Amino acid sequence: MGFKCGIIGLPNIGKSTLFNLLTKGNSEVANFPFCTIKPNIGIVPVFDERINNLNKIISTQKIVHAFIEFIDIAGLVKGASKGEGLGNQFLSNIRDTDAIAHVVRCFKNDNITHIYNRVQPTKDVDIINSELILSDFDLCEKTILHLQKKNLLKNNETEKKINVLKKCMDHLKKFLMLKTLNLNKDEKQLIRYLRFLTLKPTMYIANINEEKDSFYFLDQLNNMAKKESAIVVPINASLELDLIQMRNEEQKSFMQEFNIKTLGLNKIISSSYKLLNLITFFTVGKKEIRAWEILNGSTSIQAAHKIHSDFSKGFIRAQIIKYVDFIKYKSEAKIKEMGKFRTEGKQYYIQDGDIIHFLFNI
Repeated sequence: MGFKCGIIGLPNIGKSTLFNLLTKGNSEVANFPFCTIKPNIGIVPVFDERINNLNKIISTQKIVHAFIEFIDIAGLVKGASKGEGLGNQFLSNIRDTDAIAHVVRCFKNDNITHIYNRVQPTKDVDIINSELILSDFDLCEKTILHLQKKNLLKNNETEKKINVLKKCMDHLKKFLMLKTLNLNKDEKQLIRYLRFLTLKPTMYIANINEEKDSFYFLDQLNNMAKKESAIVVPINASLELDLIQMRNEEQKSFMQEFNIKTLGLNKIISSSYKLLNLITFFTVGKKEIRAWEILNGSTSIQAAHKIHSDFSKGFIRAQIIKYVDFIKYKSEAKIKEMGKFRTEGKQYYIQDGDIIHFLFNI
């Protein structure tokens, strides 16, 4: 199963254009609210220069990149938590994701309507965040009532859940996101199954254009995001969609002419990867070099299972080579000679860039 990042925001702010950009696909794009009813899902490769460097040494037959699943969720509106604009359905789609990319309109364009007939990024963010808070508050309240009815025999675990949820409810009452509540690891684990929207890691994507107003709006969004310790990625989604449809030489020429050093698209993908707390390990061979995305803090047995359940069932050991050592010494024999070849058991914590060969027996 892939790691899912949901793309959310008000209607008509460029979410579907961004989704097209990420997937180089043809998601329906239109200038009216609720164009996207069912969420579009796209598998987006995470380009990593390390995989090309490994290929220069191995000359493999096939390269497979790590990936993220992006979900384009229909535009939310004020009152979504009460069902406005098919809000309950859309909020449920967000709950199924692991992280959120919140797209915010930071441009003026008389030809593209704003659902509230004004461009004010911080107010747009407040509308969305308020709906997420209200939805979490409702879930919190219902879950406490359910657990209290169920807990007539005073089960200790249930009591702990109720206490954490009451703490969450008090915070949400103040119209504050749960990610700003000081919950410890055990408390988060107790309520993890509820998939609270305001606990999900979030970044803001500022959809800009070439006008001066865009930079004024972008400054507003940056100032707001600093208070949440959230990152902001600016992107001219419409321009970049045109760019990725050009031939390589034409694209390079255009980027040079307009001093575009790098695509915002790449920053969004890499930022999403970090937001999801993912790292990469590699499997390397003559037939294939593959990058595997895995949660930071995962063990070798979990990495083995990521590849195939048989690898984890019959796990014997994991042979580890660091990416930097492979690039430096260029052969397994030389790496062994230099004492850089390691053998690890089930509880070894995978490090970003590890090249792993699993030994297993079925």
